[in-house]
Amino acid sequence: MVPNQSDKAVPNHADTLSCDPNYADACVPIASDVDCAGGKGNGPAYFDGVARVVGRDIYKLDGDGDGWACNG
Repeated sequence: MVPNQSDKAVPNHADTLSCDPNYADACVPIASDVDCAGGKGNGPAYFDGVARVVGRDIYKLDGDGDGWACNG
């Protein structure tokens, strides 16, 4: 039996396409506004984790200016 195209694993790049490139080491979603989960923000999107700021901190997730988003 010869495998057809549908039998081959296809990499799913949807996750990386929906991650903001201004942050690394974790997937900060792309949205009109993102807030740290468990914080005082009102979303509409939330990031639950810690990410390194590698570009502009467009969502202002690095409140203490140490280069890490949502780390306390």
